Amino acid sequence: MANTVDIDNAMKLGCGYPMGPLTLLDFVGNDTTYKIAEIMFAEYREQRYAPPPLLKRMVLAGLYGRKSGKGFYDYSQNPPVPVDLGV
Repeated sequence: MANTVDIDNAMKLGCGYPMGPLTLLDFVGNDTTYKIAEIMFAEYREQRYAPPPLLKRMVLAGLYGRKSGKGFYDYSQNPPVPVDLGV
């Protein structure tokens, strides 16, 4: 099973992205991303736009990303370390 670092590194190294998708989610804000997904799903009613259950659990737990200090990574440490989300 891939972990947070594996996913981010795969997209950076394999696809040439400047940052991994989970780092990007933390940067934008998991709460912001969740709200955008809710709006997209309400508008288009396509399952692909529905917010993922993990993202909902993270938002309910206050794991918003950089703005709260924790998301997919713990930003209280330098460099940030991955958070064990138990998935």
